[in-house]
Parts: sequence; structure tokens; C-alpha cells
Amino acid sequence: TRPGGPPPELVVVMSKSVNVFLGVAVGCVVGAVTMATLQRSKQAPNVEEVAEVEAAFDRREKLIDGKVVSKTITDELKAKVEDMRADHDCVPGLAVVLVGERPDSAQYVRMKKEKVAEIGFHSVDLNLPDTISQEELIAEVKKLNADPMIHGILVQLPLPEGIDTNEVLKAIAVEKDADGFHALNVGNMWLSGGDPPLAVACTPAGCIELLQRYDITVSGKNCVVLGRSNIVGMPICALLQSMNGTVTCCHSRTKDTAEKCRNADIIIAAVGKAEYVRGDWIKPGAVVIDVGINRVENKDPKEKTKSGKMKKYVMKGDVNFDECAPKCSYITPVPGGVGPMTIAMLCKNTYNLALHSLGQPREPLRKSPSHVNISARS
Repeated sequence: TRPGGPPPELVVVMSKSVNVFLGVAVGCVVGAVTMATLQRSKQAPNVEEVAEVEAAFDRREKLIDGKVVSKTITDELKAKVEDMRADHDCVPGLAVVLVGERPDSAQYVRMKKEKVAEIGFHSVDLNLPDTISQEELIAEVKKLNADPMIHGILVQLPLPEGIDTNEVLKAIAVEKDADGFHALNVGNMWLSGGDPPLAVACTPAGCIELLQRYDITVSGKNCVVLGRSNIVGMPICALLQSMNGTVTCCHSRTKDTAEKCRNADIIIAAVGKAEYVRGDWIKPGAVVIDVGINRVENKDPKEKTKSGKMKKYVMKGDVNFDECAPKCSYITPVPGGVGPMTIAMLCKNTYNLALHSLGQPREPLRKSPSHVNISARS
């Protein structure tokens, strides 16, 4: 024994006492748990509640969480912006142009401003009346092109009637094309080899980011894209093909879309029709990315507002989630899937454009499958 410590025989007695105490304590806990279990067993289980809990657990295991991935990207950008400030005395700058007072556009712009402020970007907001002429709007865009503190320009769409959207977007310098809509960026995205695009359309880029963050393999897979818009469908086709996916693009003139989906390993739905994709379209184990955001009348009494009243409207994706989720290996929910990714990728585009302005290589979107894994199963 150490000097001043208790004699050995006392240590033995103390040790035995502790063991007895622990044994009694554990016995009491086990007994309490057993009594509680016996008490519960007298009541018949609620089959509906059990089924609902099991279904919720299964869905959680399959969900691709856009909120989590978006938060991860935001945190990554915060650190990178600090490094850029320290190493180059430069802060990425984003200008957002809002024409008119559409409530949905104004709300989306506010969300972008909040995210930009959180990351630490320099931000410029240009709010213009809906009476502005096309020539005046293009003149404002050209002023932003000439501002060295602005690295990305975003013109919020849609624009008022009488303004040619294509002409306004063409006025944005390719070096400041935060939305990835410039013809040169789109062309470089489609080319095999050559210069990479300086920016990629935000929603398609967000879809690819989700696939990669969950280590979902695209190479060699049958990929079906529903929709051929310039903003989502066509860029997604280009990106999946560049990752060695075998891509089929379905649209309003496609025959037997359901059968094509049944052979798909990956489905990207971007058609703007609520719950268009049904459960019997899904091959077991398929991955489904739902880009759709559709406001529909609520018929579920469980969908309530914070005040406890039944919601008048709810947001639905292009995929019938309840039918499709049980068959999927992974699926994005609506809301909370692709939606949060769009603004995150806008910020990532702006950061890349700032790198370009410094003569630094942009960070590639398409990476190896061993990227950052945020799988719900890991």
C-alpha cells in the first residue's frame, strides 16, 4: 500500500462492500424495468401506432437529407472564405437583382441574403421597380460586371412582362455568372474534355452534390431524368452523362415513361406535377431525387399549422413519396431534400468565381465516390 493508505485487509472489505452495493442496485433497476414491462404487457399494443413508428424508422434510414448536406457545405464555405480573406485579402461578393415585388421572388431573395450573410460574403442588393425598361436593367447589370468587389451576379427570375429574359442574362459576364446560365458555361458543361464551366446551374449541381455526399455511384447506372428544362432537366442530363451514367431524358412527348422508370437505377424528377411518379414505377433499390415543389390543397387532417389548425395547402414533390419510398434505397423528401441545396450551390458558385478572379482553379463539382459521406446509415 502507498504511505498513509488503508491497510490491505480494509481494502478487501471495502471492495466486497462496493460489489454488493452495485449488485443490489442493478437488481433494483432490472426489477423495475421488468415490472414496467409486465404492466405494459397487460395492454394490447396499438397496431396502427407500431406500424407508423416502424414506417417512420424505415423512411429515416432511406432519406437523403438536404438540410444536413446544405449545412455541411455552409460550414465548409465559412472556413474557405476566412482562408481566402487571410491569404488573398479577398471576400467573395454576390449581387442579387430583384425587379418588381413578387412575394415569392422577394422571399427567395431574403433566404439567399441570409445564407450569404451567414457564410461571410460581401453582398449587394439591387431592388428595381417593375416599370424599369429592358435597356435600363441591362445597364444596371453592366455596372455590376465592372465592380471588382462583385464576383457573382444573380438576376431573380421571372422578370416582368416586356423584358426579354435571355437578353438580360446574356448581359451578365461569364466570369460573374453565379447561376450557371451563360451559354459558354452551359457549352463547356456539355463538352467532353476542354475547359470546365466556371459555374454550374444551382439545382442540378445540388442534385449531384447529394448523390456524391451519400456515396451513390452513378457510373454504369441507368439514369432517367424526367423533364428537359434549361434550368434543371438538361443540365442534369449533362452532369450524369459526364459521370458515366447511361442517361434517358423523358419529356411530354415520351412514350411509356413509367416503363422507362422501372428500368432506372437513378431517377431525377423535375416535371412540376405533384406526385407524378407512382410507386409501381420504381425498381426495388432505386435512388430517387425529387426536384419538384408543388403547392396543393391539403387533405390530411394530421397536417397542421403551429396554431393547431389544419393546413389549407401543403408542399408536394413530383414523386408520390408514400408509394415510392418503401421501394427505394435512397429518396429525397419534399420539403427538405433538393430545396436547401439550391442556395448552398449558388454560394459555392460564387466562391468558385472569386477563386477564378484570383487566378486560382475552381473546385470541381464532380468528384470520386469517396467524397464526404453523410449517409444516414453511417
